[in-house]
Amino acid sequence: MRELADNAALRRTVALVAVLNLAYFGVEFAVALAIGSVSLFADSIDFLEDASVNLLIVIAFGWSLRARARVGMLLALILLVPALATLWTAWNKFLVPVAPSPLPLTLAGTGALAVNLTCAYLLARYRHQGGSLTKAAFLSARNDALANVAIIAAGLVTAYLWASAWPDLVVGLAIAALNADAAREVWEAAREEHRASA
Repeated sequence: MRELADNAALRRTVALVAVLNLAYFGVEFAVALAIGSVSLFADSIDFLEDASVNLLIVIAFGWSLRARARVGMLLALILLVPALATLWTAWNKFLVPVAPSPLPLTLAGTGALAVNLTCAYLLARYRHQGGSLTKAAFLSARNDALANVAIIAAGLVTAYLWASAWPDLVVGLAIAALNADAAREVWEAAREEHRASA
C-alpha cells in the first residue's frame, strides 16, 4: 500500500516537473530568438527535452523493468538532441559572432535557474526510485541548474568585462557537453536494468 502511494506521489511530482519545463521552454526560447543567444537556445531546447522525458516517465512508470530499461535507453538518445541542436546554433554564431544582449541573457538564465532548482528539489527524494527513468529526470534537472549558473555568468561577463559572442558560445557548448554526459549515465543505468531483467 505504501509503495502504491509512493508511486502515485512520484508520478504527480514528475508530471509537475514536466509542466514547469514546458512552460519555461516557451519563455527561454522566445528570449533566445530575440537576442540571438546560443546558450539560451541550447537551454530552451533542453527544457523542451526535459518536458518530453518527464512525460515519458509518467507514461512508462507502471511498465515492466525490461520495458522501462528500453525507455531509459531511448531517453539517453533523446538527451543528445539538445547537444546536436547547440552545435548547429553555435556553428551559425561562429559565422556571425554578435554578442547577445547581456541583461535579457542574465534574467532568462536566472529564471531558468529558479525553475531547475525547483525541479531538482522535487525530484531529489525520488532519484533512486523508479530506476533509470527517474535518474534521467533528476540528472537532467541538476545539470540544467549548473548550466543556468554558467548562463548567468556569461551574461555578467558580457555586460561588464567582455562584450563578445564568446562567453555565450562557450557556455552553449558546455551545455552540450553536460547533455552528452547525462545521456551516457542514463544509458549505462538502463543497460544495467536491461541485464537485470533478462
